[in-house]
Amino acid sequence: MESVLKYLDWTMVGLALLGGLLSFIVLEIFRLNLSRSQYPFGPKPLPFLGNIPQFANNPMAFIRSLLKYGEMTCIYLGRSPVIVINTLQTMKEAFVQNGAVFAGRPYVPILDWVTEGYGIIMVTYGNAWKQQRRFALHTLRNFGLGKKTVEERVAEEAHYLIREMLKEEGKPFYPIHPVMNAMSNIICSIIFGDRFEYDDKRFAEFLRMLNENFRLAGSLPAQIVNLAPFLKHFPGFHQKVKQNANTLIGYFHEIVEEHRKTLDPENLRDFIDAYLVEMTKQEPNEDSTFHEQNLVMSTTDLFVAGTDTTAATIRWGLIYMMNHPEIQERCHEEIVSVLGFDRSPCMDDRTRLPFTHATIHEIQRWANLTPLGVVHETTQPAELHGYHLPKGTQVMANFTAIMTDREHWKYPDTFNPENFLDEKGQFCKNDAFVPFSMGPRSCLGETLAKTELFIFFTSLLQRLQFSWPPGAPPTNLDGIMGIVRSPFPFNTVCRSRETTR
Repeated sequence: MESVLKYLDWTMVGLALLGGLLSFIVLEIFRLNLSRSQYPFGPKPLPFLGNIPQFANNPMAFIRSLLKYGEMTCIYLGRSPVIVINTLQTMKEAFVQNGAVFAGRPYVPILDWVTEGYGIIMVTYGNAWKQQRRFALHTLRNFGLGKKTVEERVAEEAHYLIREMLKEEGKPFYPIHPVMNAMSNIICSIIFGDRFEYDDKRFAEFLRMLNENFRLAGSLPAQIVNLAPFLKHFPGFHQKVKQNANTLIGYFHEIVEEHRKTLDPENLRDFIDAYLVEMTKQEPNEDSTFHEQNLVMSTTDLFVAGTDTTAATIRWGLIYMMNHPEIQERCHEEIVSVLGFDRSPCMDDRTRLPFTHATIHEIQRWANLTPLGVVHETTQPAELHGYHLPKGTQVMANFTAIMTDREHWKYPDTFNPENFLDEKGQFCKNDAFVPFSMGPRSCLGETLAKTELFIFFTSLLQRLQFSWPPGAPPTNLDGIMGIVRSPFPFNTVCRSRETTR
């Protein structure tokens, strides 16, 4: 009898648990349907997981499919609705005309775990973000951003990069390290007054960790950690993200300490020196956000943003030039006709190199590093195209849809520099070219990125010819989806133009 009662007890417990689980699922389906009725129509989400499985299965195909839902759609990341803007006009309405309302940043557990809420990029709209961004922009300009001094620095680094690539002349090699090293040397010279040789093993390891974190932090497992933040306490890939980040941040702490010991307030060398002086000035202000944690994380943000994104764009550029050798040759001929083989390019040359300038823009359009941009969040209740968005609603702009919109592009689905040329063959801007976003949250390093891309790309095609190794398989142009969309690893063969003349 006693054993029968025990059996019945466990049966009842099991049935109760099953009933509770089914009720929970039914309630979640009801909540999801109610939520969907309040937002623009979009792909059907799964309970608890939302549209993450569809996105993970084929990210670019999923993003491209969102355009069929109209100028706005709604997807679900887990249980959270995210408004996706598919048109340029709606993007301007939200991010420019109502910039402050749409300038927030949501809480992203895996990134907050790394940054601890400090820095610039992922800090939400408010006093701290305003102070840090304003100071960063002002200081970067003081140290040459947008001036000839930075152009000269980039041109010099381009020569180092060419020299490094020519060490592998005629042989297949993977260009990720030299390209990342070159890009990072520019921002490094601004933020802590130094550059690193291409054979510096410690710095090479930092760049490897940075690239790894960009890939891992935007992957499917990262989304799972964002859905269930308690997972950060357990083993998994996210521990590698944290370990890499701690190593990089620790390195920046070392650099800050070295600067503090040798600081001369009357002779500022770089961004860190300027920040240390500003910390002293701001000590009496109660609302100051200038302190050690923000110094290290702001420096980290600038380093990260100034390295991987531009380096990934250059790598995509090499792929497109190898896929379109006729465009590569036309760029080279134009560059040589204006600059010869020896004069370094400068930003003033853009008007005299319209096809090359257009090709760089077309590379950015096709590289499409952030297909859905960086997520925004409403800082207060808002109205957008008849929909009420509560405070804290996440909003993304579908850069993929906007930069392939047939209303704005002559050749939306084809790699063609003519998208940026008028009938006279002169460069012309296109409002739907939005790789740097727009409004208060537009890319802090846009000016530097444009300088680097033009001078590096022009220098490379002036002096080198790139081709696929014999028998190289076709490249998957959808790339690897992380925080930025990076190309799959590939080999290239470079040859000096001096030997091909």
